[in-house]
Amino acid sequence: VDDHEFEQKYDDVMDLPLPTALKIGLFQCLAMIPGVSRSGATIVGAMMSGATKRTAAEFSFFLAMPTMVGAFAKDLLDNYKLLTTSDVTLITIGFITAFVSGLFVVRGFLDFISKNGFKPFAWWRIVVGSLGIIGLIAFG
Repeated sequence: VDDHEFEQKYDDVMDLPLPTALKIGLFQCLAMIPGVSRSGATIVGAMMSGATKRTAAEFSFFLAMPTMVGAFAKDLLDNYKLLTTSDVTLITIGFITAFVSGLFVVRGFLDFISKNGFKPFAWWRIVVGSLGIIGLIAFG
């Protein structure tokens, strides 16, 4: 999906009006269909709603946060009786490390998307998917 295919109204994620954000969030529901990428669905939905490539990708990251928090909370609820004090320390260190490294990776990713678009990722998925299918056929 290229920016020029849709009218661009929003080049800052903070400029997305609430109805547009909710509409993009509904695109995320398409990921409940097996094989549909959550981030892909939200990015396409955002671009169809007038967001630039960078804004669409950034909003997709924002939409992922509640999902990740929910998954963490469920896992914590399911396993809190098994945790020790040292586990809490390790979880805290892991969270801080993931957060800091995530800031750098996301910023780099958004800069890459702004300059190169999504085509390299589409080709990457095709190549890796094809290799996976070949691997399954060859090695069962």
